[in-house]
Amino acid sequence: MIETSGRHTPAAGGTQPLLELRDLDTDIALRRGTVHALDGVSLQVMPGETLGVVGESGSGKTMTALSIMGLLPPGGRVSGGQILFEGRDLRSLPADEVRRIRGVRMGMVFQDPLTSLNPTMRIGVQVGEPLRVHERVGRAEARERTIEILRRVGMPRPDRIVDNYPHELSGGMRQRVAIAMALVCSPRLLIADEPTTALDVTTQRQILELIDDLREEFGMAVILVTHDLGVIAGRADRVAVMYAGRVVETAATGELFRSPRHRYTQALMEALPESAIRESGEHARLYSIPGLPPDLSRPLTGCRFAPRCRHVTDECRTTDVTLTAGEHQHACLHPVPAEPAAPVGLPTPARVEPAPDPAGAPAGPAEPAAEPVLSVRNLVKNYAAHGRGLLRRTAGQVSAVADVSFDVGPGETFGLVGESGCGKSTVGRLAVGLEQPSAGQIMLDGTDIAGLAGRERRRMHRQVQLMFQDSYAAMNPRMRVDAILAEPLEIQKVGGTAERRARIATLLDQVGLSRRVLERYPHEFSGGQLQRIGLARSLALQPRLIVGDEPVSALDVSIQAQVLNLMRDLQRELGLAYVFISHDLSVVDYMADRIGVMYLGKLVEVGPARDVVRAARHPYTQALIDAVPSVTPNPAAARDGATIRGELPSALNPPAGCRFRTRCPLAQDICATEPPLAGDAHQVACHFPLRPESAAAAAPAGAIA
Repeated sequence: MIETSGRHTPAAGGTQPLLELRDLDTDIALRRGTVHALDGVSLQVMPGETLGVVGESGSGKTMTALSIMGLLPPGGRVSGGQILFEGRDLRSLPADEVRRIRGVRMGMVFQDPLTSLNPTMRIGVQVGEPLRVHERVGRAEARERTIEILRRVGMPRPDRIVDNYPHELSGGMRQRVAIAMALVCSPRLLIADEPTTALDVTTQRQILELIDDLREEFGMAVILVTHDLGVIAGRADRVAVMYAGRVVETAATGELFRSPRHRYTQALMEALPESAIRESGEHARLYSIPGLPPDLSRPLTGCRFAPRCRHVTDECRTTDVTLTAGEHQHACLHPVPAEPAAPVGLPTPARVEPAPDPAGAPAGPAEPAAEPVLSVRNLVKNYAAHGRGLLRRTAGQVSAVADVSFDVGPGETFGLVGESGCGKSTVGRLAVGLEQPSAGQIMLDGTDIAGLAGRERRRMHRQVQLMFQDSYAAMNPRMRVDAILAEPLEIQKVGGTAERRARIATLLDQVGLSRRVLERYPHEFSGGQLQRIGLARSLALQPRLIVGDEPVSALDVSIQAQVLNLMRDLQRELGLAYVFISHDLSVVDYMADRIGVMYLGKLVEVGPARDVVRAARHPYTQALIDAVPSVTPNPAAARDGATIRGELPSALNPPAGCRFRTRCPLAQDICATEPPLAGDAHQVACHFPLRPESAAAAAPAGAIA
């Protein structure tokens, strides 16, 4: 059972719920009808407790948070039920009183702090605004209290940060500002809506630990809304699983992850990459939940998950299922059989039965390729940094990529991982010819593409394509899908009209889309469908290499599974090579044959995926592994010192020698000299590489092992 530590235990004496939702209904009025976003949602949050709310996009988890806070979109209204906060129904109170309660007693952290912060206002003004509005404090006092709350959320140099604008801060720092805004009036309830979705794993862990620490310090309760089951497993006391506007299962965290009862919860767990990696290192096929969530603007009967469930019966389609009684509640007519109790403190994964991989082994070549498809040698990319003012004189160079080398063979997947700002996306753009390197070679089938121009450069793009993180942003919103898919064929003058139509039809078959999508526009598709269209466009010219830049990072776990399965299937069918860029090591572990770990523009470790993930040799790699949220948490990853501390150093003036040494617990004087990548199949650039069999004993106190 997953054991919750003392820091996750609700505050003593909290016998009455701090927040209670009773049969909450929320509707959103649209031109085409009314969306019944929430239908009879009932939840409780005890004082000092963390409640995790999890589900796919459209499940109603964010709409629940917005209903509590009174921040529903235009056309939205709470149409039924009660929102009881500290025993008072917010729906029956005067508007002014409700506004004060929500401004002082509740706080909310949004998913994207950049869009939730005013770009024209300084940080200090925004954080202090609740104090001036609700507590009527003066400007000087508001500034003083703002600096103090920024210091308490771990913001470096808060006395300077208050005078900065949002765009001048990193993603992790902006999220700390958003947390400070939510906490500045000392609320009793904090609602965190996907607070770490856009962050890399190390920053994500810092933010989640910060929320834990602040919860204990302020004695507040937390509602943690996320689609990441690993985040919930490691942070929440209780979990509520939502689907199609309803709560379908709720239980204590350890109980739910040890023995999920609802078939939807089981399916979400089977879709996780970590559930498909066997002890042998071979990969099973990820379970992919078929279909899409129901249209909530139409009348629904029976179990809402029935159309997508493997265990559906006629009774499921006609019977309106409600939550069972007891501590572990579920709304399923054919629940997963309960698991026997496990010894306390021994985490055991939920029972999953992933389908076998058609090939029975990881994607990739059975034998090493004689000639690589892509060969990167001593790649360097520097950007000029300009000062402020009218003249904008050059103030130095940003070292984005520094002496990076790797190969990708035919049919192989090379995973590139690291924190935001490490240079991995820059390597991807260089590899596909979107940017010119400052030095080094990029050999595609033996030809250095860095020196190509004009027609030769356009011809090169037939062999290598880029799959973007945000497919919607990468598509022209005024073009239909047929024009989007035809565009690369027209640019490269491939075939006539009939041949292009036939090619487009083949592409749709390959990515599992209907011909009917051709007449629609990008905004009419879900995230998973857009990624399929983006993949189809990447395949249009029949390339040998596809560079995927965070292609699944913005997707729910179920949609992520569909896209990853599709990419592996096409790799086997077409012999594609991939450079798969991600900050999520669990996804890269599932997809890649070999992994390269980047830090501040340099590769610090390269080797077979299984060796890098299960026997990391660089302290930075081990810290990334420890930071990955998991449904079966690693107790060693929770010990003090495992989290990387501090911000990434500036690439304008990177540390001499090993660039990780300023954040490394093993660093010594010799680390000021640069260590080269050394080793055979498994290379590491470290003066004190980890030895998995003895790292725990050999590492100094507080070191990452």
